[in-house]
Amino acid sequence: MNARLFPLFVDLRGRAVVVVGGGAIAARKIERLLAAGARVRVVAPDLHRDVRALVDTRRVAHRAEGFRAALLDDAWLAIAATDDDVVNRAVAHAAGERRILVNVVDDAQLSSIQLPAVVERGDVQVAISSGGGAPMLARRLRERLESLLDESLGTLAELLTRHRRRIRASIPETGARRRWFDALLDRIAPNLRLRGSLAAAERDLLASLDDAPMPRAGSVILVGAGPGDPGLLTLRGLRALNEADVIVHDRLIGDVLTLARRDALMIDVGKRVGDRADAQARIHAILLEHARAGRRVVRLKGGDPFVFGRGGEELEFLRAHGIACEVVPGITAALACAAHAGIPLTHREHAQSLRLVTAHAKDSLDTLDWRALAAERQTLAVYMGVSALERLRARLLAHGRSADTPFALVENGARAQQRVIVGTLADLPERAHAENVRAPALLILGEVAALATPLHWFGAPPIARSQPLALSDAA
Repeated sequence: MNARLFPLFVDLRGRAVVVVGGGAIAARKIERLLAAGARVRVVAPDLHRDVRALVDTRRVAHRAEGFRAALLDDAWLAIAATDDDVVNRAVAHAAGERRILVNVVDDAQLSSIQLPAVVERGDVQVAISSGGGAPMLARRLRERLESLLDESLGTLAELLTRHRRRIRASIPETGARRRWFDALLDRIAPNLRLRGSLAAAERDLLASLDDAPMPRAGSVILVGAGPGDPGLLTLRGLRALNEADVIVHDRLIGDVLTLARRDALMIDVGKRVGDRADAQARIHAILLEHARAGRRVVRLKGGDPFVFGRGGEELEFLRAHGIACEVVPGITAALACAAHAGIPLTHREHAQSLRLVTAHAKDSLDTLDWRALAAERQTLAVYMGVSALERLRARLLAHGRSADTPFALVENGARAQQRVIVGTLADLPERAHAENVRAPALLILGEVAALATPLHWFGAPPIARSQPLALSDAA
């Protein structure tokens, strides 16, 4: 995968930009450069009428000649907008030698910078880039955003910029200032959008400064990150991530952190093999420390906080210490893995009940009702059970579960690298070992697991054993 472009807004006011080429495409680039305050010099023997008009009105300088590398010597930025590949390559080479950023129109490989599609609302700009590879897609997204973003955004930005120093002086603490902004924008934005009332919005802003909020007690929100796919995070969870001052996160949360506020403090508390026994106590201490400091804390947990996630323990601890709390549920692994493996956890013909169990610790297996778990026409979803598959099989068989009961092991469920291993209870641990199954993986056991192959829709097809293993061989 190629590295992503680094998004950057450049101040070109009064700075020299060389545009090589004088056609219609060059004219469009020049207009944008002039709007940014750049000093534009066009290098081209012939000029399009629009470019000629800019030259005649002295808005643009013109060198009526072919390109020479020396013409870039004082430039901050170069644009190659000719239909001659040789010239475009020469511009890119000369710019590279001089460490000048260059955009070659319609040639991402030669460009060190891309000019994005832009939605403008005054000083508010939304830039959209496809990395130079799909400009039509970027243009389509721009069209969508043009209809979604109200014209009042530019006026709102002007208003906030005008009073920025006063706002910072009145509310110096970052967290309190952010909360004030959130509350204020909820009131101001409708005024601007519905009535165009800048004066009313400004009065509201100044009045709010006189009644600026005092620093408030912190809080903790337990947020379920789901299976790791950002698209499966709840809207309430997304909002919490964007309002958080501190995010205390687990290890198995996939790409969900990419949706969080960039300036939030990120603390990784994901437990790993060999961690100290007091790891959970340290997590409690971190949550308490930041909440007592007045910060909004998100405890981001894989799956759902209340399904084998110790969310109950954390909520009990925080409530005992008087910390305001909220719980945002997430899609737990059983739901995510089953859905992406094409396995209905309940089915009118095969399973009328569902049991969620964990095999994380050896002692936990001894506390389970194995007679009930071995009953037919139900589905078992076993969390954290990869290391306990032999013991699981032995107990289920001993309590009457059929050896030919179907299973599906879903590794990295709902992620791009998902694998589904299918077989029967008779050869469960052997199949897992042969396929080198590693955590995170969820075991689904029951009649419905046989539907993984016919109902497959996501990722690679399920991996089945070519020849069934007899129970005598597995014993």
